[in-house]
Order: sequence, then C-alpha cells, then structure tokens
Amino acid sequence: MAGHKVAHATLKGPSVVKELIIGMTLGLAAGGLWKMHHWNEQRKTRTFYDLLERGEISVIAAEE
Repeated sequence: MAGHKVAHATLKGPSVVKELIIGMTLGLAAGGLWKMHHWNEQRKTRTFYDLLERGEISVIAAEE
C-alpha cells in the first residue's frame, strides 16, 4: 500500500496574459470613474461661472 500515488492538486504559477488582462481592465475601469468625476467637477465649475457672468449669483455678501 505504500506504493500508491495520492492525487494532489498541482499548483501553477501566475498566468502573465491573465494578469495583464485583469490589470488593464481594472486600470480602464478606474480611469473611467476618474474621468466621470472630472467631467462632473468641470460641469459644476462651468455652471458657476455662467451664473456669475449672467448676474444671477454674486460672490460678494449682500449688505443689509
């Protein structure tokens, strides 16, 4: 009985192609979220300056 082989799971090293694909996917997802955040901030800033230029808002406190 000592000569019988026991089936073990063989461990393989990391797959370079799989790691590259996962890294690129995560990078593109994070970049897309960052761009969406940046575009939202640009829209808020542009809206603020448009309102300021039209005179609908003021940065000077109103006197009482």
